Amino acid sequence: MELKNKVILVTGGTSGIGEACTRHFAALGAKVVAASNQQDRGQALEVELSEAGHEVRFVFADVAQEASVKAMVDFTLSTYDRLDGVHCNAGVWGKGKVTEFDEAIWEKIMNVNVKSVFWTAKHAIPAMEAAGKGVFLVTTSVAAFIGFPAHALYCASKGALESLIRCLATDHAGKVRVVGICPGTIDTPMLAATCEGWDKPVEELYAEVAKKIPVRRLGQPSDIAKTAAFLLSDDSEYINATSLILDGGTMALPPW
Repeated sequence: MELKNKVILVTGGTSGIGEACTRHFAALGAKVVAASNQQDRGQALEVELSEAGHEVRFVFADVAQEASVKAMVDFTLSTYDRLDGVHCNAGVWGKGKVTEFDEAIWEKIMNVNVKSVFWTAKHAIPAMEAAGKGVFLVTTSVAAFIGFPAHALYCASKGALESLIRCLATDHAGKVRVVGICPGTIDTPMLAATCEGWDKPVEELYAEVAKKIPVRRLGQPSDIAKTAAFLLSDDSEYINATSLILDGGTMALPPW
């Protein structure tokens, strides 16, 4: 997977899957702009990777706000004068049935998970179209296809992204490839948050889940990072308007 010298912008790039992608893309020689709202963590990650000889810049961004997204893209273009790939990875989770949500939770989840991708596409895709080539990658989830209990809003947000990927790919055909990466159960801080309130330790819950996944383990952020690098590279130039599912076989499971 050839990412050397490619300029790649990663949202949510300082923790979980996003951090793994920032580290992996940088290790492959990409010039990475890691964007997130974690100022201290982002600055520390920039220093760490820069001292290790990698090209990484951190930019603070509230991806739910269009002005902040525009500033994030402008920072990338002013720093490197081009944008070869974007990985929209920022996301939040919320538990509950539709009867338990209020407008504040709706706004939080839909703004970060969906609206942020709209804003990023609006401001990043023109730069890639002007250059004649680029890749727009979106992290979705198997939650787009599975009715997880008490995940109504999260599932809806990820389903929206799956549809958006297809629309963006057709609207910007010929210059920008638009693809998705669809994780299953990945060992991240967000997964740990979903375990709060259970009467078992997280480690025990993870072990039980791992036994049910056909590959018999949880996914790791590095699993996603490796596939994301492939999708952003020219090696995947015929993959477009679709998502690759990385769930260890979870969606193949019968209901018994």
